[in-house]
Amino acid sequence: MALRPTHELHKRRFSRNLGLGLTLAAFVALVFALTVVKVQRGDPMQGYDHVIQPQALPKGGGG
Repeated sequence: MALRPTHELHKRRFSRNLGLGLTLAAFVALVFALTVVKVQRGDPMQGYDHVIQPQALPKGGGG
């Protein structure tokens, strides 16, 4: 059984898949870089855990 040459449609599909893969890889690299920068800066990372956080309350004695 002989192998048939690659059809033109497959070449176009491969180039689209390659472009989409590179775009996805660039997005993942961007998110990773932003995460690394945020961790290195030492910004406070607090999750919402359904408790009153004193630092989030407005300053002053009025109520």
